[in-house]
Amino acid sequence: KPKLIVSGASAYPRELDFKRFREIADEAGALLVADIAHIAGLVVAKIHCDPVPYADFVTTTTHKTLRGPRGGMIMCREEYAKEIDKSVFPGMQGGPLMHVIAAKAVAFKEAMGRDFIDYQTHIVKNAKKIANELAIRGNDIVSGGTDNHLMLVDLTPQNITGKDAEAKLGEAGIILNKNTIPFETRSPFITSGIRIGTPAATTRGMKEKEMVIIADAIDVTIKNMNDASRIKEVKRDILELCNQFPIPYD
Repeated sequence: KPKLIVSGASAYPRELDFKRFREIADEAGALLVADIAHIAGLVVAKIHCDPVPYADFVTTTTHKTLRGPRGGMIMCREEYAKEIDKSVFPGMQGGPLMHVIAAKAVAFKEAMGRDFIDYQTHIVKNAKKIANELAIRGNDIVSGGTDNHLMLVDLTPQNITGKDAEAKLGEAGIILNKNTIPFETRSPFITSGIRIGTPAATTRGMKEKEMVIIADAIDVTIKNMNDASRIKEVKRDILELCNQFPIPYD
């Protein structure tokens, strides 16, 4: 039987049932780790199930949906705190970066506000909108949709690799990444899918109306991979959209 069960994912578009993971861990006599690196912001805003009541350890990054600087955190039950602290410093971690600590403090303060809840709410609304619009246009959305900030598109029906789609969409001004899909047959360096997330666009102030434009741009690019003129048209439209929503604080 396992001594430790790890729950969490970097490309899972549905809500994780941490209560069920706890039940499985108890049945196996195992400790439970919940990695919420991708969904921490959604958890803070109470849009996603909170693992803290169920997990022995909770790990997360401080960026991604939490929208802070790059970094990480380990939270645990009090009985494990000394062992965790001892194993992290000075064993694995060097000197503290004070400017990053200050940035984390700002991010945590922002996460306590009503605006942050609104931000997380729109992240999910925007993700659902893109997934739905892509599906309407005939694209295969893994699991049929999303409950969080991301979605996976299976490109197998189009016979396009994730690597090629990522590169061509990049040319069109759309940044996303190639990603493996369930029952993947290609190398993780090639892949059969792409992963799309909405936190960055949502931070710029884009809402569901703009997600329709983005979904259409992704769809047009995927369907016209070898048409340079269409790719240029998409890039022009994307630049025009981004100019309407400048990066905050820039």
